[in-house]
Amino acid sequence: MRVSPFKGALGASTGRPRATIRTKATTRVVAAFAAVAVVGALGACSAEGGDDSFGPDSAHDGAVAPQDWRQAPVDDQEEYDDSPEQSFQDVTTSPLSTFASDVDTASYSNLRRQLRSGMAPDGVRIEELVNYFDYDYPSPEPSAADPFTVTTQISDAPWAPDHQLAMIGVQATAEKSTSRGNNIVFLLDVSGSMNAPDKLPLLADSFALLVDQLDEDDTVSIVTYAGSDEVLADSVSGDHHGELVRILRGLQAGGSTGGAQGLQTAYELAARNFVEGGNNRVVLATDGDFNVGPSTPEQLTELIEDHARSGVYISVLGFGMGNLKDNTMEAIADHGNGNYAYIDTIDEARKVLVDEFESTMFVVAQDLKVQVEFNPATVAEYRLLGYDNRRLEDEEFADDAKDAGDVGAGHSVTAFYELVPARGDSTKDDLDYQDVEAGGSSDFLTVHVRYKHPGATASTEVVFPAGAGDYTDRPSTDFRFASAVVEFGLAVTGSQDAEGADPARARERAQAALGKDPYGLRSEFVGLIGTYEQMAG
Repeated sequence: MRVSPFKGALGASTGRPRATIRTKATTRVVAAFAAVAVVGALGACSAEGGDDSFGPDSAHDGAVAPQDWRQAPVDDQEEYDDSPEQSFQDVTTSPLSTFASDVDTASYSNLRRQLRSGMAPDGVRIEELVNYFDYDYPSPEPSAADPFTVTTQISDAPWAPDHQLAMIGVQATAEKSTSRGNNIVFLLDVSGSMNAPDKLPLLADSFALLVDQLDEDDTVSIVTYAGSDEVLADSVSGDHHGELVRILRGLQAGGSTGGAQGLQTAYELAARNFVEGGNNRVVLATDGDFNVGPSTPEQLTELIEDHARSGVYISVLGFGMGNLKDNTMEAIADHGNGNYAYIDTIDEARKVLVDEFESTMFVVAQDLKVQVEFNPATVAEYRLLGYDNRRLEDEEFADDAKDAGDVGAGHSVTAFYELVPARGDSTKDDLDYQDVEAGGSSDFLTVHVRYKHPGATASTEVVFPAGAGDYTDRPSTDFRFASAVVEFGLAVTGSQDAEGADPARARERAQAALGKDPYGLRSEFVGLIGTYEQMAG
């Protein structure tokens, strides 16, 4: 049984500093978004006023009244990673594709915030859009040797009828690897940049939800930082909910942002209260705008890498808009053996910190890497859709010193490949399909997964082939919905190799593949596509 109806709250991704760069698709719609935002501003809508609910009952096929749109901040200084998308690879020369797992969802909730605020999408990572949603993959049996299953399905690509899509799903067990308690340090940014309704007040409400999940077996410390850091709670029992919530409600914002010293103090507290075999974690909440001391992604990741090796993980929660440093928070989570989510609403906080509590806190597979070997008899070219800053060199797959993403209890990881079917001459290589005549084998690909059991230093490899039976012209509901998410992501990012990607078609396919959707998340996505169409139209 799964720990939660949601999957993929948090995960690890790589970030590199850059000035914000708008994609081709973004450039096309900036003027339209700006115009509608101005209309919203003239309609006397403020960031605090109006009903900005956007659940399934308020989507109305994506139509949103102008007064519900907010003008983007004039002093927009948001920063995102600029990893290029992968182009098509020739199987005869590049038969392997390797990437690190990623269960982050920050990009989806950030995209939602941008669309609701009348802003053109930026910083969109396709894999985080896909991994935001729950898919009905089979879970491993309790007695299984490996803590996950792998599911594959192949069908035609909606935006390129002569191409195919391969969906790979990794489903982690919901069984926790430990029954020991939580040793958690809340590291909270209270600098002046957090002085906004969608920052510090939302942060306090969000962490109050997390506190309610803790009990007497857990230990909580609270560190705040602005110009300097301050310890507000040290080793408080997790069942002292009233004391911890009073501290959270009393937070006030002001001063510069010296996050590096706060990180150092938080790790020291986590090390002092270390629970052998338990969950030892720093939970950092910030807009990522560090401006005192070490502040670049490179400087901060160098600071935390040594601490990550000690067994103390990190979760990063992003808040706010206007000066969001998405690239910095990604880098911290990645190099700190951690995960990253963006909190735009209290409902998102509940999803991440309540519904996905155990998958966020308890790792069941460390450094999980995926390597896909393509059969040149059936696949001529391929490209990985998303995971642009998670790609690895092929030789890094077997390198146990190479860090990769960790997967929590109940998490799932989904990836899509776009395939160009093989037509033509035979080919040879020194891999599994080296002597296969083109067109003579029914295998599409083989999925290799390498991971470490929690605390282990050596990795284990498991192999899952995808044969002719994995192709269908009637794909599952999950495949149809997830492929719609991918198509929307390709359209929004202006993919040069998917110019046929169409938001309208993605919306229609997603609407027809809602499934049970008990929490309305898929319906919400359909509404968001409609909002994008309205703004870009």
